[in-house]
Amino acid sequence: MDIFLQQLINGLVQGSVYALVALGYTMVYGILGLINFAHGEVVMVGAMVALTALQALLAAAFAPVLAVLFSLMLAVAACMALGYGIERIAYRPLRNAPRLAPLITAIGVSIVLQNLAMMIWGREYHAFPLPFNNGLHEMGGAIITDVQIVIVLVALVMMAGLMGVVHRTRMGRAMRAVAENPSAAALMGVDINRVISATFMLGSALAAVAGLMVSANYGIVHYYMGFMLGLKAFTAAVLGGIGNLRGAMLGGVLLGLIESLGAGYIGDLSGGFLGSHYQDVFAFFVLIAVLVLRPSGLLGERVAERA
Repeated sequence: MDIFLQQLINGLVQGSVYALVALGYTMVYGILGLINFAHGEVVMVGAMVALTALQALLAAAFAPVLAVLFSLMLAVAACMALGYGIERIAYRPLRNAPRLAPLITAIGVSIVLQNLAMMIWGREYHAFPLPFNNGLHEMGGAIITDVQIVIVLVALVMMAGLMGVVHRTRMGRAMRAVAENPSAAALMGVDINRVISATFMLGSALAAVAGLMVSANYGIVHYYMGFMLGLKAFTAAVLGGIGNLRGAMLGGVLLGLIESLGAGYIGDLSGGFLGSHYQDVFAFFVLIAVLVLRPSGLLGERVAERA
């Protein structure tokens, strides 16, 4: 029972991160019908910028809480600028191109960002400093840390805030209008380019928060960290229903739980043949199963109607 509860906690924490990153995928797909495979690298850039800023602020004797907050703000600003640049330079010129062209471009942007990060921050793993004590709490025999509690709470607040923006603000109404029918939205006076850029920037801001979360939870940052995380978040978006915001949240949490429980019990189920380091296979088993059995995802795919 202790192992089960511990894996549930681990899965909820990991799933919260997947959900935040999956929202970036699903927002872009809901409006453009494009899979932004460079989104995982935006998470990595957010983590790297946060690391650099946090090290500099701590060296300047900033208060720990202020150092973390300022680092997060800088990471969010950097990722929003990066998201805008990616959309403006790489995707906007290909908006009316065949679907294969933006897909290949997205993969190319991902590789470019990885190599730029390697050139700037190096190949080695970087330790992510925690400027405060990461306390441990026992719950029914399972352990949860302060950082993990903050990750879950912040993820919930961010997801609720995003739903509020999408459903209760003028920009959110514009986003939903563009997702439904971009031609009709343009005729009604909606600035399509502005809405799409705002969507990329909003998704990138969530990615920056997720990057800081992952770094604080695992204590390391690496130029390649966004690749696998991005693939898993994409799987979560597909699981919940690509283009569906609630589906991305549900898919992220479910994928985190499936992966964590699978890692905890795969050794027993395989008689010791497989270990917990095979946990990545569960995400892709889920992806294959969803594509075969329910391609629209658990809550259904929402695809924009193109005029």
